[in-house]
Amino acid sequence: MSQHSFQTEVNQLLNLIIHSLYSHKEIFLRELISNASDALDKLRYLTLTKEDHKSSAFEPRINLEYLDGDNPTLTITDSGIGMSKKELEDNLGTIARSGTKNFLNKMSGDSKKDAQLIGQFGVGFYSSFMVADKVDVASKKAGNKEAWKWSSDGRSGFEITKDVKKDNGTVITLYLNDEGKEFANRWQIENLVKKYSDHIDFPIFLTYPDIEYDKEGKEKSRESKTDQINDAKAFWTRSPNELKKKDYREFYKSFSNDMDDPFDWVHYRAEGNLEYTILFFIPNKAAPDIYRADYQSGVKLYVNRVFITDDDKELLPTWLRFVKGIIDSSDLPLNVSREILQQNRIMSNIRSNSVKKVIDKLKIVAKDKDKYAQFYEHYGRLIKEGVYQDFEHKDNLTELLRYNSTKDEGLVSFKEYVDRMKDDQKSIYYITGRNQISLRNSPLLEMYEKMDIEVLLLDDEIDEIIISSVPKYDEKELKSINRSGAADDFLEEKDKDKDKEKSLKPVLKKIKNILGERVKDVKLSNRLSESPSCIVADEHDPTAQMQELMRSMGQTDLPEIKPILELNPNHKIIKKLKDKTKQKSFNDIALLLYEQALIQEGVKLDNPSEFTERLNKVIIGTL
Repeated sequence: MSQHSFQTEVNQLLNLIIHSLYSHKEIFLRELISNASDALDKLRYLTLTKEDHKSSAFEPRINLEYLDGDNPTLTITDSGIGMSKKELEDNLGTIARSGTKNFLNKMSGDSKKDAQLIGQFGVGFYSSFMVADKVDVASKKAGNKEAWKWSSDGRSGFEITKDVKKDNGTVITLYLNDEGKEFANRWQIENLVKKYSDHIDFPIFLTYPDIEYDKEGKEKSRESKTDQINDAKAFWTRSPNELKKKDYREFYKSFSNDMDDPFDWVHYRAEGNLEYTILFFIPNKAAPDIYRADYQSGVKLYVNRVFITDDDKELLPTWLRFVKGIIDSSDLPLNVSREILQQNRIMSNIRSNSVKKVIDKLKIVAKDKDKYAQFYEHYGRLIKEGVYQDFEHKDNLTELLRYNSTKDEGLVSFKEYVDRMKDDQKSIYYITGRNQISLRNSPLLEMYEKMDIEVLLLDDEIDEIIISSVPKYDEKELKSINRSGAADDFLEEKDKDKDKEKSLKPVLKKIKNILGERVKDVKLSNRLSESPSCIVADEHDPTAQMQELMRSMGQTDLPEIKPILELNPNHKIIKKLKDKTKQKSFNDIALLLYEQALIQEGVKLDNPSEFTERLNKVIIGTL
């Protein structure tokens, strides 16, 4: 027996590992299984490449066994490469020294890629002390005759003694503490293996007591049973060519706990300088809480088929939070705990390429208008978020935007709009408002309908914010017809009767005086044909809808922004007002013209009762 002290300030480091490095103590089992998988990978590599190991039997297996009761234990056994006495001392006696890392350094070329080794930092093993008062590691290295056992309580150092072990590999025994007793349980172990290690390449077996109880609930008999508890084959590592739609649907349901079939999926394997696999699913329906700030996406990160995290906001941009699935990388460097992704070039490339693959899939889906309309009903707002937030993919996302229009019953893309524009049309026109009914009946559309010009109908409250980030499409300026200058494109086509304009000046002046601070200006309109009045925003002012949205978002200190009232010089009411400027009813009519324009734009009146009273007075005056 040889007694050793740890070669570092072990008490401080272990305290850091136990209390700071890992957020959940269950992580220990993931780490130990990952180490066992590494050991199996090392032996597999040597049996394939080294002459003195080619004759070695390679029967890969990881076995878990527990004892419950007053002195519970958990044992993890592998048939991997094992460790010599010196390796036990070097690899387990020095914190943050990694045998795996040293092993990788000896390899080059494609061998590195084939080895698929997970551990890089040599601290995962010490997570055992989160759940155990003592840990024994018995190991025999492949090709060696002697076996050795390393033992430690994680505080006072460690000792190494000779051991009796016939086969190569490693046996780790955890003497569980009070916090670790819960892991001496069949169902707990099975759940953790399914969660973290279901898809590593090697079979994991659990040996457990199968207990039979009598009618009174007392133990009648007990026998030991062993079952394989992992899949040992990652679904996403299979070639898409060998998988059927049924296979994807079944895997999605087991993976996501969603009873419905997925809407669609993306399965892609990157090869070359950067190797990774993505398998993304789009659920058939959006989650009810998808717009909550604390919504957690359903994408999981694996490194060589070992689960790392499903709670990292950097895996995909937030607008893609509707996606569920897997990213599995063999090249991704992680921090020492494997819990927090480093911000690095590799992760950035994986993220960017993953987004591109999803967008490419959506472009394919978009060729089927009905199918894409189904997608857009659930996720259209998230596409809009992407246009606003994701500068890298903004152009491609803009192609995926869809809107209702005055010329189409279904959703329309910018490309479809531009393809059917009139030859002399200068801009893409849109109108914003509360709902489709009010938009389709807006007086602001009258001129465009008369001239047979298509207008996009934007009825989502965030549309104005999103559309402001897309000033042009295909070199065509996007113009809101809710603004005063939108009709200037057509001034040369409108009848500009100077005498008519001059004759209505007194009317405009008096109405402006009556309305006072309610409006920024009162002017004649060149866009109205059927309605007597409308309100628009000044060119650089937010519209009424935008102001309401800003207030709903907490901007209560907004300065008062006044609209412009436009009057139709050809409407009978406006014409008759020329001779009514001195009548008492003029004031009421002027206010009604303003208020009805507000109502048509979906703006709530400050005092509806005054409006009703005024309307009744005018009606009585006409009877």
